[in-house]
Parts: sequence; C-alpha cells; structure tokens
Amino acid sequence: MAIKNEDLKSYPFLADMYSDDYFPDHLVDKGRNILITLCETIEAENPESLDDLYALTHAATEEFNDLAGEFEEEESEIETAARDCIGNDFAAIAEAYGFDDADIEELIAPRDW
Repeated sequence: MAIKNEDLKSYPFLADMYSDDYFPDHLVDKGRNILITLCETIEAENPESLDDLYALTHAATEEFNDLAGEFEEEESEIETAARDCIGNDFAAIAEAYGFDDADIEELIAPRDW
C-alpha cells in the first residue's frame, strides 16, 4: 500500500537525519519506513479522535524505541536532533490527516529516547 495523502506522498521524512552522517542511512531508512507505515495505517483505520490517533502514533513510537538499540550498536543514538526530527515528522503527519490540535509530546509519549 502507498500513501494516498497528497501532502505526505513526497514528504521528506527524517530529512535532517539523512543529512547528518552521525545517523546510518540504513537505520534512518527503517525509521522512515515506520513513518510511512504509520501513514498507511492512519489511512486504513481512519481514526476519528485524538485518542484513536495517539494509539496509532504510540505503536509507531514503540517501534522507534526498538530501533534505538540498533542505532546504539552502530555507535549512534536517537538523541536531541533526532528526537526533534522524529517528533516534527509525527506532528506533520497528524496535521496532514486533520489533527491540527495534536500535541507533539503526546504523539510520541511512550518514547524512551
């Protein structure tokens, strides 16, 4: 399945991480795939409330939690710059699907990075 939302079809997910050599591209690719899958899930499930959206973003955040260990294995980590980049992309996704009032911190609340 591909993203249908016109605003997100060509969105540069995790662009700041790709532009920084500190983050291995093959791991950033995995993060990008998490975000793309989140978009596809939102489109398939069509959440009606913020709570419904948060359930989906929390599941994606848990996937980033799992990915954090892989970054550490490659002498990298999901640190401040990455956290901001990921959080901003979650916010862009929420906004693109009409959840303008979504709280960035709540979108990624279960994060451990």
